[in-house]
Amino acid sequence: MADPLEIDGVLDLHMFRPDETRDLVRDYLDECVRRGIRDVRIIHGKGIGVQREIVRAVLREHPAVVSFGHPSDAGAWGATVVRLQIPTAEDGGDG
Repeated sequence: MADPLEIDGVLDLHMFRPDETRDLVRDYLDECVRRGIRDVRIIHGKGIGVQREIVRAVLREHPAVVSFGHPSDAGAWGATVVRLQIPTAEDGGDG
């Protein structure tokens, strides 16, 4: 059995297959919202862009995603940074 994925705001997809990406990213973002993690970095690698496009498709659909884009550092093309909306007590959430 694999070790559970650490939920710390950084998701490295290098060890996952493209066919695992969609559900993994969606579930990871959901868990970040539950834990109050507002800023997420998804490392998909540069390659030919398959993982990046899958990630961005999920981000466009996910209701908690406020914004996403390339980070400003040297790893820009190999990662996507995401800003999540965390529900507040007024919204009926915990954060």
